[in-house]
Amino acid sequence: MLKIGITGQNGFVGTHLFNTIGLQPEVYERIPFERFFFESEVALDTFVSQCDVIVHLAALNRHNEAEVIYETNLNLVQLLVASLERTKSKAHVLISSSSQEERDNLYGKSKKEGRELLANWVEKNGALFTGMIIPNVFGPFGLPYYNSVVATFSHQVANGETPKIEVDGQLKLIYVGELVAEIINAINHKINDPKYTVNHTSEAKVSGLLSMLQHYKAEYQDKGQIPAIQNAFELNLFNTFRSYMDIKNYFPVKFTQHTDPRGTFVEVIRLGVGGQVSFSTTVPGITRGNHYHTRKIERFAVIKGKALIQLRRIGTDEVLDFYLDGENPSYVDMPIWYTHNIKNIGDEILYTNFWINEFYDPNDPDTYFENV
Repeated sequence: MLKIGITGQNGFVGTHLFNTIGLQPEVYERIPFERFFFESEVALDTFVSQCDVIVHLAALNRHNEAEVIYETNLNLVQLLVASLERTKSKAHVLISSSSQEERDNLYGKSKKEGRELLANWVEKNGALFTGMIIPNVFGPFGLPYYNSVVATFSHQVANGETPKIEVDGQLKLIYVGELVAEIINAINHKINDPKYTVNHTSEAKVSGLLSMLQHYKAEYQDKGQIPAIQNAFELNLFNTFRSYMDIKNYFPVKFTQHTDPRGTFVEVIRLGVGGQVSFSTTVPGITRGNHYHTRKIERFAVIKGKALIQLRRIGTDEVLDFYLDGENPSYVDMPIWYTHNIKNIGDEILYTNFWINEFYDPNDPDTYFENV
């Protein structure tokens, strides 16, 4: 069992890494980290001494004063190095540096000098070290105005604001899930490299990103249609966009009913992608689901009966309740990294239509069970 600790565990990348290694509890044990550990030698030493692997992600990305960014980031590394020395740790240490290392700014300078500080400690102590040079990272739950332009634009577009392009540059990007996979690969293969370059997986101009996000809003948020998705980058960007929607007030979405003397016709979904459509019946009092996905797009549509659909983001406590009734057919889409279920709360059989954008593959189900 490999014991892994993550400084910055509650940050953007840290949250995704923490949740992902939690999917394999038989392989990895997560050593919890709290921000105040950096304020207490005893707490930090206790944390460090428990870890076989330490992934140092804690850093300040933005501040009104660049000197504060520089001093904070360097100080965090110095505190970690001091703890490694006090505990005589032999942990495999990984640090997230940035492709901005070579730019003329204090953030890039702080990341480069921090990486070199750790590399020097490792050289003296014979431990493993992976100094990861990382391109621009995007993905769900990043902080707008802080983590990335994708986070900022996604938040603005999803909430009806007007984004402004400051510099229409060409960005080299990596999805947070892909970065997490790179970090886990470096851990598993004990990569010992003080300047390990993580390659970007996609490129896009800032204006192109904004155009795609505005398209997702027009198609998905405004019309309820699943847009055409041509590749992994577009799927990742779409799932990122969805994470910034106010789902608490957006769902459930009522279908348009077309009624005449013959009865009623309801169009359940319009797709720019393929996938699998199914339906289920659920007897009163029974709950289905209690699982989550990390990449799949899924829609639950109640067409007869009464249902309670519940969602909870992994790692949080807030449960979102959505009540649906077949008298007014409606749907709820499942965001990634939200465990979800559906319960028949009526007195008759519940009929539900399900759509998911991938065929079910038992060898790669992307389905993880956790109670809401």
